[in-house]
Amino acid sequence: WRAGRHRAPAAAEVFFRRPPFRGSFALGAGLAEGLRGLRAFRFSAADVAYLRSVLPSTTDDAFFDYLATLDASEVTVTAIPEGSVVFARVPFLQVKGPLLVVQLLETTLLCLVNYASLVATNAARFRLLAGPDVKLMEMGLRRAQGPDGALSASKYSYIGGFDCTSNILAGKLYGIPVRGTIAHSFVMSFRSLEEVQPRELPPRAGGDPVDLAALAVSWLQRVCDLLQTPAGNTNQGELAAFVSYAVTFPCDFQGLLDTYCVRRSGLPNFCAVALALHQLGYQAIGVRLDSGDLAQQSKEIRRAFQACGAHFQVPWFGTIPIAVSNDISEQSLEEFRREGSEIDMIGIGTNLVTCPLQPSLGCVYKLVEVNGSPCLKLTEDEEKMTIPGMKTIYRLYDAAGHPFMDLMALEEEPSPSAGQELGIRVLGRLGETTKVIPSTVEPLHRIYFRNGQVCEPLPSLPEVRTHAQVSLNLLSPAHRRLHEPQHYPV
Repeated sequence: WRAGRHRAPAAAEVFFRRPPFRGSFALGAGLAEGLRGLRAFRFSAADVAYLRSVLPSTTDDAFFDYLATLDASEVTVTAIPEGSVVFARVPFLQVKGPLLVVQLLETTLLCLVNYASLVATNAARFRLLAGPDVKLMEMGLRRAQGPDGALSASKYSYIGGFDCTSNILAGKLYGIPVRGTIAHSFVMSFRSLEEVQPRELPPRAGGDPVDLAALAVSWLQRVCDLLQTPAGNTNQGELAAFVSYAVTFPCDFQGLLDTYCVRRSGLPNFCAVALALHQLGYQAIGVRLDSGDLAQQSKEIRRAFQACGAHFQVPWFGTIPIAVSNDISEQSLEEFRREGSEIDMIGIGTNLVTCPLQPSLGCVYKLVEVNGSPCLKLTEDEEKMTIPGMKTIYRLYDAAGHPFMDLMALEEEPSPSAGQELGIRVLGRLGETTKVIPSTVEPLHRIYFRNGQVCEPLPSLPEVRTHAQVSLNLLSPAHRRLHEPQHYPV
């Protein structure tokens, strides 16, 4: 400002240098939050007063007057649509505007896209490992880095392919489906059936209320005989907790099986209550395991459910959904696949929201042009050298419909077209020219912000989630695989 350069036209780009988690791709996320931040960008009187108190006393008063007038009305933002697959070194967000404003936006925009893209990518990896049919529940609120981190994790793991969250506030704010299960503390809070109040439940089709606790006890002996486990070994407090929950939520009854012992207590107690409910016209919705060999136990539980279904002539019983949790990681999902399992839903917390395999994506925001002249950062570390000039970004597809290369061209260069032979230089091999012929060419960036307003309709969260899955499915298997993927050229 003092040098009179604050209004010089400038441009910056957001990108990351290395793909996260030793994969080949990331999911770009956080764009909508960034655009909301731009729309609200200004310094209030209180902001200016605080800055006066912390900046050097020699700062010109006119500078603070200038800050009070500052906004993003002269900023233009182009970006790859949120939820798209993005690759290392490719700008997925570009910012143009007065130099001072472009510089001030750096930290805000990086904060809003770095973690968002990282956790969306982490979620996408879990989805790829789990396959399309297993339900994934985000349940990381207790382990996340504070309430803001927890809400962001819920939102962006949904974009990455999770089906639901245990975070009720995220459901309220973002419309994400919410799910949950019984807590161990609920089960442990009961000691005997005498504590169950109320205990009567009317049949679903109508009629006089039935003592559900007594009905469950009558079923328990029959279940234990079938499963060949002594009824006297079951925990009565656990049975009481299940009955109490079933009376309160007869259409949504579920059981947490491992508070005491799955085989000797949790499983027979659940089956007894579920069969009692069935006798009254209700259907249990699932069970959860939170310890032990989850894959092996899921198979044993499935066999028990199928045995009960066949023996007591309850066809749906054998298909009761089985959910698991307990510090689930990528390695856990690989083991489930290798060993085989009967798991229908997986709850993932710590290893999703904290991204322990890579705590930061490392997005950077680099100036590439000032006053129409390209800017280049030179450094002894070749990886940190920047690519100067404003660019147009294209994705090139092969005949099978898979992207095989992202192309960066200067804005003034002619656009490539499908079927055209292109002479390109690949990053990392700039000394040689390669010829490629794309079957399809897709310009990646759209203008999202201009004249202080969002100028492109923003998709809903479910629409972004769908776009992310489509974008991932377009990748070739060699680029989509999570371990030692083929390098994606740029």
